[in-house]
Amino acid sequence: MEKRKCLECGTEVMGRADKKFCNDYCRNAYNNKFNKDSKNLVRNINNRLRKNYRVLDSFKLTDGKTKTTKTRLMDKGFDFEYITNLYTTKKGTTYYFVYDLGYLPLDNDFYMIVKRE
Repeated sequence: MEKRKCLECGTEVMGRADKKFCNDYCRNAYNNKFNKDSKNLVRNINNRLRKNYRVLDSFKLTDGKTKTTKTRLMDKGFDFEYITNLYTTKKGTTYYFVYDLGYLPLDNDFYMIVKRE
C-alpha cells in the first residue's frame, strides 16, 4: 500500500484512506493558502460590494422601501458601478441590486431603495 503524504508539510498521514492532512494546523494552513484571494481584483470587488451593501443598509426602510438622493448615496461612498444583479419588472422598470438590497433610479437624481423579501 502506498504511503500518503500531508499536502501541506509532506509528513506521512495516518488514519482514514481519504485523509489528506496530518493535523488541523496543516489543513487550515493549506486551505488558507489555496483559498486566499490571490488576485487583488477579486478582493477589491468584494470590498466594494460590501461597502455598497452597508451604504444601502444604512437607510431606514419603511414598508421595505425609502427614497434618497444620488448625492446622499455618493457622500456615503456608494459606487454605482458595483452591483450583484438586475431585476426588470414586467413593465420594464429595472432595479439594481446588491444582494437583497436594491435601488431604482427616479427623476431628478432621486433613488428609491428597496429590500427584496
